[in-house]
Parts: sequence; C-alpha cells; structure tokens
Amino acid sequence: MISCLSLYSYSFCEKIALKKYRRCVKRGCIKRPQVVSGAKKDGFGLRVFVLSDLHTDYPENMAWVRSLSTKRHEKDVLLVAGDVAEMYDNFILTMSLLKERFEYVFFVPGNHDLWCRWETEDFDSLEKLNKLLDACKQLGVETNPAVIDGLGIIPLFSWYHESFDREDDIVGVRIPSLDMACKDFHACKWPGNLSNRDTSLALYFDLMNEKNQNTVKQIQSTCSQIITFSHFVPRQELCPEKRMLFYPKLPKIIGSDWLEDRIRSIHGVESSSFACHVFGHTHFCWDAVVDGIRYVQAPLAYPRERKRRMNGEVLS
Repeated sequence: MISCLSLYSYSFCEKIALKKYRRCVKRGCIKRPQVVSGAKKDGFGLRVFVLSDLHTDYPENMAWVRSLSTKRHEKDVLLVAGDVAEMYDNFILTMSLLKERFEYVFFVPGNHDLWCRWETEDFDSLEKLNKLLDACKQLGVETNPAVIDGLGIIPLFSWYHESFDREDDIVGVRIPSLDMACKDFHACKWPGNLSNRDTSLALYFDLMNEKNQNTVKQIQSTCSQIITFSHFVPRQELCPEKRMLFYPKLPKIIGSDWLEDRIRSIHGVESSSFACHVFGHTHFCWDAVVDGIRYVQAPLAYPRERKRRMNGEVLS
C-alpha cells in the first residue's frame, strides 16, 4: 500500500550494467534484465511517501484513507500516482483528507479519474480532467513540478497506447478483447480526434508536459535529486510476463513509450544515483532499479485484490 521512499545514493557496480535505454522495437524482443531492490534502511532527510490506485469509490478504501494519522505525516510529502476515484465528489473528499494529513500532496490523473459513467454533470473526459486540476489547485494539491527542501518533484501526464506492447502474444487460448476487458473504452468520453484505439491519447497527454519545460530545466540545473511520477507504466519490463498474467493482453493498455523517453530526458540516458520514477495503474507492488533508474509502485488497489494477496495469490 503506501510506501516511503528512502532518499539515498547506491552503487551501480553492485547493481546492473547500464544499457542503451531505448528498447528493441521488434516484436518479441523485450529483454528483461535482472532487477534489484531499490529499498535501503539508511534513509535520511525529507520523507516522501508514494501511493497509487486508491479507488476510494470502495468504502473500504475510503475508510483506509480516513484511518491515516493526522499528526504523523504533517511534515511529509505524498505523491499520488492516479486513480483516486471515479466519482468527482469522492475525488474531492479523498484529496481533502490527504491534504489534511500531509504537508505536501502531488497528483497526476489516472484513467479511472477520467471516467464519466455516473457523473451528474454532462462533460467529457478532458473537461473532467480540467475540473480535477482546478479542484487540486483550490485544495493546495500540486499538479506541476516543484522543489521541496532541495528535492525536485516532477508530475508527468501520460496515457497508454496499444503499440507499447512488444512481447509475443499468448496463443492457443481464448482471451477477451480489449473492448470487453477494459472499461476505459466505454467509461471515458473523448472528443472526436482522440481515441484509445491509436496513439492520439498518449501523444496528447505527453504534450501536456511541454508547458512545464522551463520549470523542469530549472529543477535539473538546481536539484541533485529528482523524483518523477506518472500513473501509467514507462517500460514493459515493469509488468510481469504475459504467461504470468490473469489477463495476458494487459500490456496493451498500461504504458507509453513517450513517457519513458520523457523520463530519460529528465534523469539522463545513463541516469544518476538519485534517479527515481513512481508509477501506478497495474496494481503490482514494485521496487526495482532498471538501467539506472529506481522504479516504484505502491498501490492500495481493490479490496478484493488485497484479500487475495494476503492469501498468497499475488498475480491473479
């Protein structure tokens, strides 16, 4: 669930050799290097907590948010990597509760945040996005890059595209289509020039980051440590192999190549000992260093998923 990042330096000679960061574009050529835990016990300085996929439309999850201490984290930072709630009112309540508990709260939107199925107002997903960002501004929740005690924090907008998946498909078994399995195709409402069925949404959301380029450059020049975060997945290696997944087509609806390119443009191709990116969406707990960057996911997830994990059913 919620995870605290230790801000530290680690030695790459004990980790993995750096590789050219752009992945092979041929289908079936996803290489999965050995990954090592980024967790250490010798953390110091500012405490940064990370959390994704709160899904507080579920009463159990909203109760979990309410149960967080109002005193313990009053000097801490919280990065919320999307999928707070489907309903606007639940989103507002959740972010208000978190802001009451943490001194600094940062947010990027996930796909569930932009669903429009049950909203009383008639707006599309882009209009809802703007409504959420306006609400965050009023609540004091950050959605733009900022520096906290010398630490650069950069939220990155993103969306997935099907061509992100370059692993061979599972054959010989019947697998439901993306339209059947992914509610985004029906719960999101996009203007006519945007669609889940091509790269238009991934490009649109990536371009939203351009307005912050001057701030990002200032952070790069002044901060020795930077944390970027997004909702969607930047590399396919950060998802289990298809043969291990309950839904083998999941990689087609999780990530963006443009997101990884943007992360590398911020942290550098060879990265640094302090490079970290936080993500969400897939509901898999993750903490690994790949090609010089520490990638972390700490999902609250659905109540039923937490129960299964307690019983050892990790990937289903």
